[in-house]
Amino acid sequence: MTSSPRENTGPDRISGLSRRGLLLGGAATLLAAGCSSGSTPVVGPPASSAPAGPAPLTSPVTVERVRSKARGKDVDLVLVTPEGVPATGLPVCLALHGRGASARTFLELGLPEALNRLVKEGARPFAVAAVDGDNYWVNLGGGDDPQRMLSEELPEWIARHGLRPVSAALGISMGGFGALRYARDHHDLAAVAVCSAALFLSWPDARSRKVFADQRQWEDNEPLLHTDDLAGARTGVWCGSSDPFVTAGRRLIKAVQPAGGKISPGTHGDGYWREIMPDVLRFVGERMT
Repeated sequence: MTSSPRENTGPDRISGLSRRGLLLGGAATLLAAGCSSGSTPVVGPPASSAPAGPAPLTSPVTVERVRSKARGKDVDLVLVTPEGVPATGLPVCLALHGRGASARTFLELGLPEALNRLVKEGARPFAVAAVDGDNYWVNLGGGDDPQRMLSEELPEWIARHGLRPVSAALGISMGGFGALRYARDHHDLAAVAVCSAALFLSWPDARSRKVFADQRQWEDNEPLLHTDDLAGARTGVWCGSSDPFVTAGRRLIKAVQPAGGKISPGTHGDGYWREIMPDVLRFVGERMT
């Protein structure tokens, strides 16, 4: 592969409001910052501290700061539920962001609005949980293991808000790699949807990203080398025809024969991801229910 696209935005800047202000914040506020696709990343409501006990969600968008022992750091947990629908008891779709982005990125990509429209059109409601990650969502050592965070810590974080366990996953770019990696360990998922998945056709291609420690580590995690672990009936694959990862996307489609998704005009950027977000959520929602 000859090009190395930047996958999304840089770090957020969070204002220091009171905890009461955070809980009453409501929907996300967009603040300007640099972005690889030319748009501005979302900052959203400042993060609140983790609640001491059960805390039913009272807002369609909640941003909470939680401590991840698996990652050795604090991370943002973003929970999105449909407006006007009781959140307690909703099933959850996990959402994994791209490289250089954050959990809040999904707010800018129109996910809350797309979810609201989908439910208003008659789809059964569900929640979306996004959390900060890195390192192609795999364990690269050094006390930072995003997959362990997803498997061992995320269930507790969403349960204390009255949500059901994760039953689907979607991912964008690096998050597509991570969602497919997550699916290999969670065969009970009803749906796995990947958008512009940052997959690698060879070790030199993967090595150029300066992420994986060695070829063995990449081979252990690369979804294209473990397609037998992926169920086509629950998988959706979307990719822009002008995306540098489109060749890898076509190979994934050929290998797993996904039930949904398509190659359509578009590049590796926010504009394309906003455009396909309604279709991606529809695919997920139909299989979760």
